[in-house]
Amino acid sequence: MSKKSTHISETPATQFLRRHKIAFSEHVYDYVEHGGTAESSRQLGVDEHAVVKTLVMQDEKAQPLIVLMHGDRQVSVKELARQIPCKKVEPCKPDVAQRHSGYQVGGTSPFGIRKPMPVYVEEGILALPRICINGGRRGYLVGLEPRLLVELLQARPVQCALAD
Repeated sequence: MSKKSTHISETPATQFLRRHKIAFSEHVYDYVEHGGTAESSRQLGVDEHAVVKTLVMQDEKAQPLIVLMHGDRQVSVKELARQIPCKKVEPCKPDVAQRHSGYQVGGTSPFGIRKPMPVYVEEGILALPRICINGGRRGYLVGLEPRLLVELLQARPVQCALAD
């Protein structure tokens, strides 16, 4: 994973990680609107499978939740709903996601979120040696060990990735 030496100001996510004494690498790239993980992985020279998306979703009662998914996979909301369990899961609208997380869409990190939410992580992510995940700002990822998702966020493993 490449590391650019650009200084990044603190975000709620990096403050959270530092407060918990977590070592992480910083990865800056030029944010491209609607570029997603394909663009960040291309610019940083990392496997898109190891770039983790932070998705703010909601259940049928409009209760928010976070899903962490491989960059090159999509979430099966039906399968996720079955495993949580709840009746229905759907993505939040961008303004609702921002209100829940405190982060601008495209810069959402699961660390340092505004209000507590359950976190679900695609099981395969936990098997990776290292991941890149949003650091709380567009164009900024942090690299860390995936086990930290469970240790710090109590992320619950699920199997809800759509097959290619």
